[in-house]
Amino acid sequence: MIIGIILTIYLILVNAIAYILMGYDKRQAKLRGRRVPEKRLFLAAASGGALGAWIGMRSFRHKTKHASFVVGIPALFVLNAACLWLLYKLYKYVA
Repeated sequence: MIIGIILTIYLILVNAIAYILMGYDKRQAKLRGRRVPEKRLFLAAASGGALGAWIGMRSFRHKTKHASFVVGIPALFVLNAACLWLLYKLYKYVA
């Protein structure tokens, strides 16, 4: 029970961070300021925030012409979902 709550809070936070990073990077791109490295954007997505990054890409229209993001972020979302499903099955089996 507590593990599910902690995991839910973690996923909400990491997705919010990924979304905010996409918006911040788009703003910095417009202002010609210091950008967020692509590695950091992918790290946020790979660590469970792929949905937030994907929504950020679409809502800010950011990185939508980069093939690595157009293919990579949805692929990371599928990987995130598969990992969550596996964790659910393992937890259900153990508990």
